[in-house]
Amino acid sequence: MIAFVFPGQGSQKVGMGVELAGASPHAREVFQEVDDALGQKLSAIMAEGPEDALTLTENAQPAIMAHSLAIVRVMEREFGVSLTQKGETVAGHSLGEYSALAAVGGFSLADCARLLKIRGQAMQAAVPVGVGGMCALLGADIDTAQKLAEAAARGEVCEVANDNDPGQVVLSGHIGAIERAVAMVKDFGIKRGVILPVSAPFHCSLMQPAADAMAKALAACPVQSLLLPVYANVTAAVVTDPATEQDLLVQQVTGRVRWRESMAVMGDAGITRFVELGGKVVGPMIRKIVPDSTQDSIVTMADIEALAKEIG
Repeated sequence: MIAFVFPGQGSQKVGMGVELAGASPHAREVFQEVDDALGQKLSAIMAEGPEDALTLTENAQPAIMAHSLAIVRVMEREFGVSLTQKGETVAGHSLGEYSALAAVGGFSLADCARLLKIRGQAMQAAVPVGVGGMCALLGADIDTAQKLAEAAARGEVCEVANDNDPGQVVLSGHIGAIERAVAMVKDFGIKRGVILPVSAPFHCSLMQPAADAMAKALAACPVQSLLLPVYANVTAAVVTDPATEQDLLVQQVTGRVRWRESMAVMGDAGITRFVELGGKVVGPMIRKIVPDSTQDSIVTMADIEALAKEIG
């Protein structure tokens, strides 16, 4: 049983999609559709940079989605590999949940690009630069990370943002609280704390203005019928109802990305193969969560050909 999974922010890099666009008119078509939807040459930023422009949240989010969906379209149009026929379910890490939804009919490509542009802009605008921050806790389980967050808060926001795998948890909140958390890791038996180079404190209560913006944007562009069920970040549970998923996307802006739990539940449901489309980020996490499973990373034309030969 196969699940198709989609990476989130941090998987972007200058040059993404160039090889694929050179090899496939279908990939070029996707990048052009996204450019047209946004009214900007996002594909040029993806291909040539500069890196700081690609890293901007409002560009990184639609870029990562475009890269993933270009791979989906090449798989389907050139190799006859349909996600909905070959897969049991889909999931995506944070913004990757939007990519997953676009891949199974929840959004059109153009609408998904526009929604992610709004999401990126709203998340960036929610908290002034320098006020918030995030840190990764390496060698931390969720319970220990929660205790550290509570101890470091001291009246400020310090919350678990991402429960990524059995040994990696991310905290988000006010920068002072995040810095305190990093300074306190040894007291909690955590191997290391690393401040992340992010422009805003994602997936915490400081993002409420962005959640409000997404509620409005999604009301104007609702989730459509899903051709495959999706595992939602904030519940770590399977969703088939578009209205339910739409509400969960709003909650996701301030809510915890429960990736470890999601993948564990998928493993328990019988998923034995996880195919990451557009990155090499979530596969290594899944290996730690569902050790008896197989993980594929599909980025290049050669990757698509090899996968199609095997499962097509």
